Amino acid sequence: MSKYLVTGGAGFIGANYVLRSLAGKHGSVIDRMVVVDALTYAGNLESLASVHNDPRFEFIKADIQDAESMEVLMAKEQPDYVVHFAAESHVDRSISGPKAFIDTNVVGTQVLLDGCRKHGIKRFLMVSTDEVYGSLGPTGYFVETSPIKPSSPYSASKAGSDLLALAYHHTYGLDVVVTRCSNNYGPLQFPEKLIPLMIINALAGEALPVYGDGMQVRDWIHVWDHNDAVQRVLEKGRAGEVYNIGCQNEQPNINIVKRILSHLEKPESLIRYVTDRPGHDRRYAIDYTKIRKELGWNPQQTFEEGLSSTIDWYLNNRDWWERVRSGAYREYYTNQYGQRLEG
Repeated sequence: MSKYLVTGGAGFIGANYVLRSLAGKHGSVIDRMVVVDALTYAGNLESLASVHNDPRFEFIKADIQDAESMEVLMAKEQPDYVVHFAAESHVDRSISGPKAFIDTNVVGTQVLLDGCRKHGIKRFLMVSTDEVYGSLGPTGYFVETSPIKPSSPYSASKAGSDLLALAYHHTYGLDVVVTRCSNNYGPLQFPEKLIPLMIINALAGEALPVYGDGMQVRDWIHVWDHNDAVQRVLEKGRAGEVYNIGCQNEQPNINIVKRILSHLEKPESLIRYVTDRPGHDRRYAIDYTKIRKELGWNPQQTFEEGLSSTIDWYLNNRDWWERVRSGAYREYYTNQYGQRLEG
């Protein structure tokens, strides 16, 4: 038996991981996959609709900060692997309200780690971000040994959870691996993030807000490539190690915005430059040599193909993102489960 507990599995990256895992895209045999998600604003159970009838799948609405709920769940399920995607993840929201990020990202991770220790899981995989490294200059790349210099409450909370997980390996011998990935894009992404926001605004003929001069550089990776790497680390990574995941596909934000407008045949006059956010990191770039050499992983999606297919996904799934924008997506849980999981 191979039993997975996936936290945050109704979010963008987590949902893609669940769907592709159960579809056999990662090449792994999965006998049971339990998804835990608190269904806060970015958790969308509708994203998992296609697997609701899969006998291997079960969804539990719960908050990872709730130690009692997590204890009941782990005692019942006795998972082999915990894949930890659950996190508050939007930098702007962390600036306006940092407490939720500390509570979920740090305290929630500690609750899970304690549960893993108690119930003897085989491996805990901490899904993190390159943002824990802070900002790069115009040259160079983040490597796994780069100093941790978070710039926002969000990245500081992720750095805290990373280091806590690694400390549980060092102190208690818990089998922990950490992945730090660059910026993701692809289907099912919540519309507040750069690429879906620009696609949806452009389709509506609305202004496309661009921070500062738009020359902030990110290393973009398709979410499917990210999840393939996560599975590779889960299965073959060395305990106590950090693995960077990236594409070495650096793109200034403004270039992405213009590509989207061009693809949709919309005018660049829709671009509106707005005041930059506080502490906005200028450049991220990932060196993924370690995962490539040790585990044989390489990204498969080119940015041109991936961005085109992502734009097409939003064009073909208007109902999905319109329900997200209106808030109607939050009704799906009640409609799907009724009273079965309430309370």
